[in-house]
Amino acid sequence: MGFTVYEKGSAPVPTTPSVTIQRRGMFSINRAAFEGLGKPEGVELLWDAERKAIAMRPAPLTNQNSYPVRPQGAKDTERGPWLVAGTLFTQFIGLNTDEAYRWTPEFEDGMLVIDVSKPGSKATGPRRKAAERNEATEDKDVSVAT
Repeated sequence: MGFTVYEKGSAPVPTTPSVTIQRRGMFSINRAAFEGLGKPEGVELLWDAERKAIAMRPAPLTNQNSYPVRPQGAKDTERGPWLVAGTLFTQFIGLNTDEAYRWTPEFEDGMLVIDVSKPGSKATGPRRKAAERNEATEDKDVSVAT
């Protein structure tokens, strides 16, 4: 049997742009991605069906297609991450959001582009990791050969 890579699912490097599409379609962008977009108050969500790519384009909140970009939590609005409600958008494009995945996006023409044709890395939060550890411990055979 061949080796398989253990995917540790660690947090992204803060200086590298990162986008996580959380369960049920919420977008989470890190500081590097937010700053790369110019710290917008809102973004438009765009879909390229041919490329299977999602783009975020900065847009004022007065634009009827703009989604607010809001900091997660109320304490530290400078560190991030920032959230964009994308549930209806992910349903519209038919993206499965049963699990959270993280991508390293590219910037193209002032837009943050996520290539969802390529697999993202599985993203799990601290509560989910704890639950998975508990399940693994319960399922594990703890007998030791002597």
